[in-house]
Amino acid sequence: MHIAIAGNIGSGKTTLTNMLSKHYNWEARFEAVDYNPYLEDYYKDIHRWSFNLEVYFLKERFKDLLNIAKTDKTVVQDRSIFEGVYVFTATNYQMGHMNERDYETYMELFEQMTGIVGYPDLMIYLRASVPHLVKNIQKRGRDYEQTMPLEYLSNLNERYEDFIFNKYKGRLLVVDVDEMDFQHNPKDFASIIDKIDRKLFGLFPDE
Repeated sequence: MHIAIAGNIGSGKTTLTNMLSKHYNWEARFEAVDYNPYLEDYYKDIHRWSFNLEVYFLKERFKDLLNIAKTDKTVVQDRSIFEGVYVFTATNYQMGHMNERDYETYMELFEQMTGIVGYPDLMIYLRASVPHLVKNIQKRGRDYEQTMPLEYLSNLNERYEDFIFNKYKGRLLVVDVDEMDFQHNPKDFASIIDKIDRKLFGLFPDE
């Protein structure tokens, strides 16, 4: 079984991935954020490095999906290939950070890959406002994220809403996290677990 955690930068994807992995004894998979060789350059010059960054992420996410398909374990994945394309790459293109030639090349590559991979068994979308995202980003203190423009985060949020509610066709669970602290409040985490159990195992009727 394949579970994907979706959400904007700072929404809590990595934290929830770790917590679900421990709770259900699932295997956690994380995207290569800290190891992407283009990321620091990207934040210094977004227009110059967008195509390189997006192709690297696409390659890594596709490789992860091929590995997930081979395992008999349940995997919980921090960010999916679908939001990588329909949110982050689409945002870079919309904001003029990728030219049309690069974007068309990228999308042709992605379309070849979608003939092989399918939707996750469940995608969990962590829905958060920009102020909530900024607070979390400041709290974790990654140097290359501190100068991220608010416009960029806002555009990503708009793309997430469009992706989740208009484009994504797989099984979906939306969790509004603005008023939550699932990392430190057991009741908040338990409420997420209850929702997942309803979706995956039918232990409770869907709301």
